[in-house]
Amino acid sequence: MIRFVFRFVGLWILAAAFIFLIYDGTKSIAAGVVLIKPFGETWNDIHSGSLQALQPLMERHSPWLWDPAMLKVLTAPTWLVLGVIGMILVLLGRKKKPLIGYARR
Repeated sequence: MIRFVFRFVGLWILAAAFIFLIYDGTKSIAAGVVLIKPFGETWNDIHSGSLQALQPLMERHSPWLWDPAMLKVLTAPTWLVLGVIGMILVLLGRKKKPLIGYARR
């Protein structure tokens, strides 16, 4: 059951990543230059309170995790971050391969 939930949520997140890829592409074509919306800006547009609450929490527990790691994620394109999260969830939710031969138990 949990594998189904991982696959389902992962596919929805992959769909959102594709929508953001199309969004960035159409904005870039309209402007004539490459425009990529960072993940941090998208997160801030959706719910700025959670993003602002996350920084002090992460800096308090592990400051190295905020400065190099999380700032890289926040400056990455939204479609890339959502695509990676979606792929991880789909891979976690994939069905087990059937056993062949005498390895069955």
